Amino acid sequence: MRLAPGAWRYAAPPFLLAGPVGFLSPVATLAALALGGAVLLFFRDPERTSPAEGVLSPADGRVSVIREEDGRVRVGVFMNVTDVHVNRAPLAGRVESVEHEPGAHRPAFSKESDRNERVRVGFPEHDLTLIAGAFARRIHPYVEVGDAVERGERLGHIAFGSRADVLLPPTFDVTDVSVAKGERVRAGETVIAAQSLE
Repeated sequence: MRLAPGAWRYAAPPFLLAGPVGFLSPVATLAALALGGAVLLFFRDPERTSPAEGVLSPADGRVSVIREEDGRVRVGVFMNVTDVHVNRAPLAGRVESVEHEPGAHRPAFSKESDRNERVRVGFPEHDLTLIAGAFARRIHPYVEVGDAVERGERLGHIAFGSRADVLLPPTFDVTDVSVAKGERVRAGETVIAAQSLE
């Protein structure tokens, strides 16, 4: 099973504690091993096959935001703790900016999360924003300014629950969105917006 970078940094402590806590209780050993296994499962990074056309979901989870702002359309995906947390490029393009913005750590599914810590990855025609949640304290972008990325390529991950938003290109409007709030999506596979070729 492929893992996101840094997985063992979080998983190693409970695995290392499993032996010593065994002197206290076999149950404690099992709990430590289970915790380490759960951490590795959280950082899983499965392969994905992207469809040929359309804007791809940047994250696994449920669509939590579809709104218009300043003439653009934003689609956000809330990642539960059980979802894959590796984020993928919704469209191909060259990275123009990677900006970290400090902020709060409110639940990522709430309106208050608009003030949360985030990392914005800017492209010429669209933006991807990785938003920390109540328990997510680390956002790990994999790209730098000047990098060329393909649709569905891994862009980063967020440790322990959060949200990923796509600000669609200016030519898209809300009628081009192909998902609904509450719908489950998969990073790099689900098309969240598409335009007719007619």
